[in-house]
Amino acid sequence: MSDLNARVNETRGILERIARDFSPAVFASSLAAEDMVLTDLILKAGLPITIFSLETGRLHKETVAMIDKVKAHYGYDIVVMRPKQELVDEYVTKNGLNAFYDSVEMRKGCCYVRKVEPLGRALAGNKAWITGQRRAQSTTRTDLPVQEDDTAHGLAKFNPLADWSEEDVWEYIRGNNVPYNDLHDRGYPSIGCEPCTRAIQPGEDVRAGRWWWENADSKECGLHLVDGKLIRIKSVAPA
Repeated sequence: MSDLNARVNETRGILERIARDFSPAVFASSLAAEDMVLTDLILKAGLPITIFSLETGRLHKETVAMIDKVKAHYGYDIVVMRPKQELVDEYVTKNGLNAFYDSVEMRKGCCYVRKVEPLGRALAGNKAWITGQRRAQSTTRTDLPVQEDDTAHGLAKFNPLADWSEEDVWEYIRGNNVPYNDLHDRGYPSIGCEPCTRAIQPGEDVRAGRWWWENADSKECGLHLVDGKLIRIKSVAPA
């Protein structure tokens, strides 16, 4: 518990610094476990950080229900960003509803329409954005810094839970009565769109259920990519 308390205090300090030095700032929540930890810390501290979520149109009903859970528990309305319908229609008409199964390129095209483009609109006009990414989540995130320069969007990017473990996340959630997605109790440690996410087997990587038909080194949706590469352009040491 002492290690978790230290991580919580450090994370609170990071969030307070973002609110103080990088206003306006936003938090991009996937409504999964890590993001509920950050939601709890932000809202309980009353920090002026806007929380938004990308409603892709293909989320599980349990994920969409988290928006109402947050409202009921915290009295906070999460900002919902949706894809442009004309872009969705264009992709589906040209490629088919489930073309993302055909190739990595088709899948990233779908992710672009449903997630990346709405993210750009959500980040516009802000000085920083916050994510719930952790180093332990994936082989593509092992060098994840707490703070980095997002040159693609022209703002600072923070990953306050970078060094948190899966155990840390759940210890915090259970110890603080934080609401969470029901799918986590059904073998879904990482949750994305419904057709692209499955439950994992014991011993599998926590993100093995995301785009399970692809190789592990390609499992990023594009939110953290530029030209197919992870946005790790320049890490910034904490002040």
